[in-house]
Amino acid sequence: MSWTGGRVLVTGADGFIGSHLVEALVSEGASVTALALYNSFNDWGWLETTKARDSVRILAGDIRDSHFCDSLLEGIEVVFHLAALIPIPYSYVAPDSFVDVNVKGTLNICQAARRHGTSRVVHTSTSEVYGTARYVPMDEAHPLHPQSPYAATKVAADALALSFHRSFGLPVVVARPFNTYGPRQSARAVIPTIIAQLASGQAETRLGDLTTTRDFTFVEDTCRGFLAIGGMAGGAGEVFHIGSGSEVSIGDLCEKIAGLMNTRIQLVQEPTRMRPTLSEVRQLRCNYEKLRKATGFAPQVTLDEGLRRTIAWFNEPENLKRYKSQLYNV
Repeated sequence: MSWTGGRVLVTGADGFIGSHLVEALVSEGASVTALALYNSFNDWGWLETTKARDSVRILAGDIRDSHFCDSLLEGIEVVFHLAALIPIPYSYVAPDSFVDVNVKGTLNICQAARRHGTSRVVHTSTSEVYGTARYVPMDEAHPLHPQSPYAATKVAADALALSFHRSFGLPVVVARPFNTYGPRQSARAVIPTIIAQLASGQAETRLGDLTTTRDFTFVEDTCRGFLAIGGMAGGAGEVFHIGSGSEVSIGDLCEKIAGLMNTRIQLVQEPTRMRPTLSEVRQLRCNYEKLRKATGFAPQVTLDEGLRRTIAWFNEPENLKRYKSQLYNV
């Protein structure tokens, strides 16, 4: 599919993955509307720093408002729905907010897309819906077992979006990324937490469980996956994985990052950073074969290369000062 001139909406465009996806779509020639969460400062999040800022139509609003969503979808051909609340520890203390944003917000986007005849809705899921892997690599048939309120709301949002395809023929495709990382990622994620603590010269690096494993995918590869899903022929009503196909423990990841930063690391496990025992996802590793067969997608950035590029971004003083590395950000 050619994106040139295509009228595309990205919700959550002010966030980490969303801002990178906006850049990718602009580079492909799309006509992009970027939704940033309304705030009284008129701040557009990470869109403020992107080269694509002046090439897109930026709107501020909130997907929790159905009337706003209805006006937002007018004239849009393809929606990449990324707007969501995602920090797992915060979902333990504010689960209502996650239902409102992740479930009701998705309902509002689907209702508006149905009303306006949108040709494709790419709904963003998460590997957290699976819980701890029952087998690896994990394909799209893996059982769902949400282990946090956040994951539960994403299961609900996924099911709701897919129900609109089955009930009303809405052309919904679910993109399910595994653990995306890279420049601009929020402080609540593990890779920014490690890098920011080391880059700021703290004597100890404070983390939670070091034994869990994750499939880390560089953000540019995740965006390649989104573009592949958004532009593929067919796929409506289906789920597609985006990942690297490999896994690494958090402990080994810490040592790798310290080596790339040419520094020593002294790890300290803090109880406050640990998930509740039954909520901790022990292992994730992606099988992206379904997307590869459908579109030719394959990740292009190795973990070492992606970490080098992420570290270089954090080493810029203007970027590092955005992160309060001495605090635990839930």
